Amino acid sequence: MSAWREQRVFFLDFEGSVGSGILEFGVVTLEQGEITATRTRLCAARGAVRREDTAVHGLDAARVAGAAPFSAEWDYFAGLREAGPLAAHYAGAENALLKAVWPYPRRSPDFSRPGQSVVEWGPWLDSARLFAHFFPRAASGRLEDVVRATGGQAELDALAAAHCPAERRHYHAALYDALAGAWLLRALARDPETGRLTMMQMLALSTLDAAKREALQQGELFT
Repeated sequence: MSAWREQRVFFLDFEGSVGSGILEFGVVTLEQGEITATRTRLCAARGAVRREDTAVHGLDAARVAGAAPFSAEWDYFAGLREAGPLAAHYAGAENALLKAVWPYPRRSPDFSRPGQSVVEWGPWLDSARLFAHFFPRAASGRLEDVVRATGGQAELDALAAAHCPAERRHYHAALYDALAGAWLLRALARDPETGRLTMMQMLALSTLDAAKREALQQGELFT
């Protein structure tokens, strides 16, 4: 089987909650382990935006008023899932937010089993789980702690200057966080040891669920 870095990967980050809906998304495309494209926009709230959430991500209902709702992006996100595995930092949060809008994508390739298909947003590549396994020296699993522990902050800020809106070049802004996670995956892709692992191995290492990990390692259906 080919190395995981040969497969196109889409790193996602959302700001918002199940209650407010997704207020901002960021997507970074990696091809051959390198960052090749980005996309981001604000999305109208579908519910109340809590004050404590605004304090974290800097977005309130007035800021996103007039933007198209996230639900308008069905074809885009379903298309991403068809084209490659999705990735996130602590992917359970992004998976839950996606499923709150669309419980299932279109039938898509199961990238852990070549030639097979599945109707699930996952299995996901999870940069938090991968770095906890390969580089457990960060102060915590928080995205900013992992990036700083691996020496990526200056390069991340340079990427943000090139790709992010000027007012959203910080942690807890969707595209900035997606770039941070994509930078972590790029570091794994460039490493001689982790870069040659298969996608099945990387997906298995991305889950804490022992049964799902065993199923992935055995090439069985991910459910």
